[in-house]
Amino acid sequence: MSHPGTPPSARLTAAPPPSVKVRAPGKVNLSLRVGPLADDGYHPLVSVFQAVSLFEEVTATQARDGAGVSLTVEGPQAEAVPLDESNLAWRAALLLADHTGISPDVELHVRKGVPVAGGMAGGSADAAAALVACDALWDTGLARAELLELAGQLGSDVPFCLLGHTAIGTGRGHLLTPAMTRGEFHWVFGASETGLSTPAVFSRFDELTSGAPASNGLDDDTALMQALRAGDPTALGAALHNDLQEAALSLRPELARALEIAGEANALGAIVSGSGPTVAALARSRQHALAVAARWTAEGATDSVWTTTAPAPGARVVS
Repeated sequence: MSHPGTPPSARLTAAPPPSVKVRAPGKVNLSLRVGPLADDGYHPLVSVFQAVSLFEEVTATQARDGAGVSLTVEGPQAEAVPLDESNLAWRAALLLADHTGISPDVELHVRKGVPVAGGMAGGSADAAAALVACDALWDTGLARAELLELAGQLGSDVPFCLLGHTAIGTGRGHLLTPAMTRGEFHWVFGASETGLSTPAVFSRFDELTSGAPASNGLDDDTALMQALRAGDPTALGAALHNDLQEAALSLRPELARALEIAGEANALGAIVSGSGPTVAALARSRQHALAVAARWTAEGATDSVWTTTAPAPGARVVS
């Protein structure tokens, strides 16, 4: 009960603006096969993605009419994330608003859990999360297929961050087919503070392959797909593959030491993830993952180390 002397304005508090929080996963490329540069300027890709339990969280809060989009970021390496229209989450909000005819008035807040510029799709996870969050916030009610179509316009990895779990990507990596997987896999990621330019890695790949076709077809990944279906981490580790690894290592030779240390620590397999510079190692168990991480840390082989499990679900509302 309020005191008689309390003015009415002090007794009334405005309801907080509606907001939606969405979590989306980072990814590792279990296999990446790259074809020769095509006339459209892209390389045809066949990739097997697995979502990992390192998540980006995007909270979308309704802003006043005409306010437009604003963005804040917290978490590891937050200072390296752009806070303008070059940010994929910002672009996702604008794209959804344009597609649905809604005024893009939203405050986006990103809480980072995926290494920045590490080839693990942290920015793409932000975009996927922003799409789902704004769709829920604005009650636009788009079907998942329609959200996937918009995701593909934002970037090759965005549709997978929306889908999650494990999937085969073709085209530029954006055309997805879910893959059957059993069990849980334990991963260790060694990230670098300095990123590696994806265009530079592809350019070096072209130099190293002299334009000759690289392996490009799902037949090459038969053993990997069998390992996933069987939930066999040993077989999966032996089947990891990345056509871009040689190019990434030629640009960043020091990454080779992280791969060597993972082998010395009896990792089931180790690979440069996507275009790098993150190095991924597959472990037998959580304890083994921690042991591999400790070796990397002790030898200063990577700037930061992350352990996690996979596969993880795609972008979903958490509150």
